[in-house]
Amino acid sequence: MSRVGRSPITIPDGIQVKIKDGLVIVTGSKGELQEKIHPDIKVKINEQEILVERPSDNKFHRSLHGLTRSLIHNMILGLTEGFIKKLEIVGVGYRAELKGKIVTFQLGFSHPIYFVPPDGIEFEIPTPNIVVVKGIDKQLVGQVAAKIRSFRPPEPYKGKGIRYEDEYVRRKAGKATV
Repeated sequence: MSRVGRSPITIPDGIQVKIKDGLVIVTGSKGELQEKIHPDIKVKINEQEILVERPSDNKFHRSLHGLTRSLIHNMILGLTEGFIKKLEIVGVGYRAELKGKIVTFQLGFSHPIYFVPPDGIEFEIPTPNIVVVKGIDKQLVGQVAAKIRSFRPPEPYKGKGIRYEDEYVRRKAGKATV
């Protein structure tokens, strides 16, 4: 049995969960999220609990069981707490600036990079070299953070570029003289 899939999800106060036509819809004060569920997986809502069940023990159903439970749990977490990804910009002259909703990146190119966030994503820039991506959808927050990191990934020689806050960049030695 899947240890993740078996554990029930508690529904906190202020969160409503509905199941309609294979969609799980979670609504809270921060917004609404929905996820399509595979037809083989059954989602049951008790008073303040959600249980995810699978029809058989074959490998496909076991994998869907834990995945479905994690997706529903992440929707509830997003609507109660929200998700945050912090990015660090390392390099002389590299910086980010927030103008309205648009973030302007100066990353050593001949031109600035302008990034308009998708709906449901907010940016915070406490210092010019730190960008905080916030949102209620875990997948979207991670995707936007990865997109920003792709503008200038950290390079292994000097470590310059955009990296996640807790990311370790393995450094290489430069040219060696004999």
